[in-house]
This record gives sequence, C-alpha cells and structure tokens, in this order.
Amino acid sequence: MNAARADADPAHVAAVVEARRVRVVFQPIVSLADGRVLGHEALVRGPAGTGLEPPMALFAAAHAAGRYEALAIVCIQETLRAFAAHGPRGLLFLNMSPRLVQQPGFDPERARRFLGELALDPAGVVIELTEDFPALDLAMLRDSLLLYRAMGFRVALDDLGEGFSTLRLWSELRPEFVKADKHFVSGIARDGVKRQFLRSIQQIAKRCGTKVIAEGIEVAEDLRAARRLGIAFGQGWLIGRPAASLA
Repeated sequence: MNAARADADPAHVAAVVEARRVRVVFQPIVSLADGRVLGHEALVRGPAGTGLEPPMALFAAAHAAGRYEALAIVCIQETLRAFAAHGPRGLLFLNMSPRLVQQPGFDPERARRFLGELALDPAGVVIELTEDFPALDLAMLRDSLLLYRAMGFRVALDDLGEGFSTLRLWSELRPEFVKADKHFVSGIARDGVKRQFLRSIQQIAKRCGTKVIAEGIEVAEDLRAARRLGIAFGQGWLIGRPAASLA
C-alpha cells in the first residue's frame, strides 16, 4: 500500500479524527475602503506532511470512511478553541456544510454552553455555508439556521458563482455576507465580463442588505478594480496569507 492510500485508509482516518489531528490557520478579511480587519476565515489542515494535510483530501477521505460528520464537528470545535485562544479580533468566519447545519437534533443550549466556556459571543461568529453537498432540503436548512440566528450567529454564502444553487440560497436565506468566487475576482481589472458579474452581484447585494466579500485578490490592480466597484470587503494572498495567528 503506497503512502497516499495508507493515509486514506478508513482506520487511519478514524484515528486522525479521534485524536483531533487537525490544525487551524486564519486568513484575514478586510474592508476595501480603509483596510480595517473585518474578521478572519478559519481554514483547517490535516496532519502535516501527510496525504491528508490538504483539506479537500482530508474531507474526501473522511467521507469515504463514513467519518465526515465526526470530522466536521471536530474541526468546528478546534476552530472555536483556536480562535478563542488567540483573543478574538473581529468576526470568525466558520466553514460549515449545509448538510451538517440541517442535521436533526441541534441543541441551542449545548452550543451556547460550549461558546460560553470559551468566552465567545455568537454575534462574533459567521456561519459560512460551503457548497460541498449533492442535494439540499432548503426548508430544513432555513429552519435550522433560524435556531442559529436566534442565538446571534450571522450567515455567509461561500463561492457565489461557482455552482448553480448559491443564487437560490441567497434568495431563500438572505445571508449577511456573500463571497464572490475567486474565479470571478482574479483578473477583473482586465476582464470586462468578470467586472460586470461583480457589478451585478454588488447591485443585488445593496438591495438585499448583504455585504460582498471578494475572494482570491492576489494583485493590486484587481484590488483597485474591486474597490472601484464598491465591493465592501476582500480576501486573498495580497491582503494576507493563512497563518496560525490572527492579523
């Protein structure tokens, strides 16, 4: 068995999850108007130096091993602990799969106690819904998010424009933030079609009371173009790379 297959072995994946062998890094999200840090997106990595270090590989292996939900819960808990340990600075954007959010049996009191133990305010946490799901029960997801929102959590949609379902989710869920997929951000200074896409997203956002976050800003000319379009916030390597500490 080669190293990659050994890393993805169900028994090995289960051991990684049980031992909580994940690490958390944070990437800043800033205001494009004045550079103020809005918050940080938490990004999880698997065991360093293994085939499970990239998050996509880690979650794919966990899904194949029937440990997806268990891994997701570990990642959420470890992310909250890491954020609290650094001393919160702005908002925490916490990646969550919609299929995890809509799991039955969510206990608001349990979540409130966990956050209380960490001295974290739910109002400082943004649930960032990822699009790693094949099907979605919108009614159940909406009802589940009502429980979170009643506690003070805010909601963001990730990768707007990457798939077909995010526009409907935006309409149905009315999130506080939407993240424009990096495909439509990279190169906007030179690509008129991408600029028009972001301009349209910005116009819809203004009507909905939603703030747009442009992902994947890597060069200064794209930063300036996004700023001219009135995009509120940005994220990317030009602004700040993922790091173990908060910016």
